[in-house]
Amino acid sequence: MYIVQIASECAPVIKAGGLGDVVYGLSRELETRGHCVELILPKYDCMRYDHIWGLHDAYRDLWVPWYGGTIHCSVYCGWVHGQLCFFIEPHSRDDFFNRGCYYGCHDDTMRFAFFSKAALEFLQQSNKRPDVIHCHDWQTGLVPVMLFENYKYEMGLQRVCYTIHNFKHQGFAGNEILWATGLNNEPYYFQPDRLQDNFNPFALNLMKGGIVYANAVTTVSPHHAWEARHTEVGSGLGHTLHMHQDKFTGILNGIDLDFWSPEVDRYIPHHYTQDNLEGKAQNKKALRDRLLLQDVDKPIIAYIGRLDAQKGVHLVHHAIYHAIDNGAQFVLLGSATEAGINAHFQHEKRFLNDHPDVHLELGFNEELSHLIYAGADMILVPSNYEPCGLTQMIGLKYGTVPIVRSVGGLVNTVFDRDYDSNHLPETRNGYVFYDSDYQALESTMNRALSLWRDYPKEFQQLVKQGMEYDYSWNHPGKDYIEIYDRIRHKPAAVAL
Repeated sequence: MYIVQIASECAPVIKAGGLGDVVYGLSRELETRGHCVELILPKYDCMRYDHIWGLHDAYRDLWVPWYGGTIHCSVYCGWVHGQLCFFIEPHSRDDFFNRGCYYGCHDDTMRFAFFSKAALEFLQQSNKRPDVIHCHDWQTGLVPVMLFENYKYEMGLQRVCYTIHNFKHQGFAGNEILWATGLNNEPYYFQPDRLQDNFNPFALNLMKGGIVYANAVTTVSPHHAWEARHTEVGSGLGHTLHMHQDKFTGILNGIDLDFWSPEVDRYIPHHYTQDNLEGKAQNKKALRDRLLLQDVDKPIIAYIGRLDAQKGVHLVHHAIYHAIDNGAQFVLLGSATEAGINAHFQHEKRFLNDHPDVHLELGFNEELSHLIYAGADMILVPSNYEPCGLTQMIGLKYGTVPIVRSVGGLVNTVFDRDYDSNHLPETRNGYVFYDSDYQALESTMNRALSLWRDYPKEFQQLVKQGMEYDYSWNHPGKDYIEIYDRIRHKPAAVAL
């Protein structure tokens, strides 16, 4: 198949979160399976140009209709670690992608509406006719809308798979987005079965448009798909997902085993395997040496990730003190997204700076994250909601036992050693708690610490059971290909 991915991110050249990792990892897996994959991305001024090989002009005169006129664009082509990418650069006073940032501008909906329009114009004008267009999140929610309403006669039989990575950010806009993109007909789109937001009749919802018009809709884990339909996690889109449930499913993300594997990891000093864990013990000592922790017979519990409400930051804070009060060490690597949370953890860092069993690293350090995964005994993921989660998957691969809350993709990947009735004891791989209070966290941490302290051989067995799981892109790649095959053999009509 010929597949084009349209997205606002692709790691490592454009990465603000997990979206970039998914776009790159899935593209690479699809090509490994023999399919032709191209990516269309914005050409940001602040992206990592050092990760692009052979960047050159591919299409100099792309004229994109916008309001009553056109905007001139250039399209550049280059390879990002083997993946063929096209970068769209508009030449206008709006400077859509020359902002020194990827997101966070007052006109983000207009910026990415233009990008979606330009991507479709590029496909049409360059005579590219993919079997499947795969687009991601609210930033490209208008792609299936415009493809069906404005381009179906010029483009032919293209099908769209639309993946939602985060329901919290949906892309709200007014009628100006219709006039800018050429959709124009306000009464037609301001309908509850089209783009009208489910709670604000005066707003258009770009993510809802993607759901309504795409041929297939996915999110990033099966349990998160259930949550989005039946709980507040869907952020108001539960009814829309229910109406389109026949084309909605959850597919677990994967991790790149060329990058995340203790057997080949270039960032850790000692490689190791499931059959020989000596290197993990050596990495634990290396981690202590680097972070100036005392070298004693204690387990290391780690947290790696953002410090915000989604990630259960109140539980992260509580876990630090519960760990040191119960004979463990704690390592944190993360950055806060809010000033108040950042100030709180800066205070904790100063207060605990000389503690021999704690290290708080506020910020992000790629090399250090690998060493923490390799050297820690347990990894904490206490999220309030977690669409998929990569942290627990990486932890399992590195033999670092996950302690997680039972939400989203964590449900689909971590199975409680003591209480999971759906898995045999020899296939369980971590610890799970359900409530978001301190008592639930403490009880689960205590179970993990007791096993490490009192039954070390059983803890080692749990480590090995976790390392047996394959959370690479192999399985999700197969699942996406099945979706592509299914939708490209269906009629083109969108159910409205």
